[in-house]
Amino acid sequence: MARRDWKDTVTVAADLALVGIAVTVCSLPVLTAGAAAHAGSVAVRDIIDGSAVRPSVLWRVFRRSLLPGALATVATATLAWLLLFNLGAVASGRVPGGLPVLVGTGAVAAALLAACAFGVVHLAQHHSWPGALRWAAGAVWRQPLTAAMVAGVSSIAAVIGALIPVTAPLLVGYLLFAVHVVVARRLAADPVAVDTLDA
Repeated sequence: MARRDWKDTVTVAADLALVGIAVTVCSLPVLTAGAAAHAGSVAVRDIIDGSAVRPSVLWRVFRRSLLPGALATVATATLAWLLLFNLGAVASGRVPGGLPVLVGTGAVAAALLAACAFGVVHLAQHHSWPGALRWAAGAVWRQPLTAAMVAGVSSIAAVIGALIPVTAPLLVGYLLFAVHVVVARRLAADPVAVDTLDA
């Protein structure tokens, strides 16, 4: 039994690594990043559920998500750039406000990061991009601690990927898995979140 469990763990780790590599490759054109994340999230959900990952289904999810995913990618990138610009301006002293504004802007950036992660998880259950975004925003508002955890894990993965670029594709798959697990466990006690997640 112990040997089987060990083999299962290795198999899951390998599957998640492959998902991460596939999502990274499919995200290289940039505008396809949203669709790649959606398909990757569906694959991770299947891995967690013990279901077979079907490439044909993932390909349909990817194609169906190209347009809404591109719009979401552009909107997210624009917001991220504005937040980074504001953080730089406040940190350098070009814009008044000091530490309070710096902390507030950082909190908004963390909330945006968590909302993106929550939305990607919800997309694996619900195919409506607007519905996923609404759910994600509500989840961040209702569960700020969970949002902070997800933002922290995502930030750590980003730092590791930046320092050791060769690990970045693998980290994408493991990060998707971690976010799925955190959302499933932490939001299980939230009746509103459970109802909308299962919708």
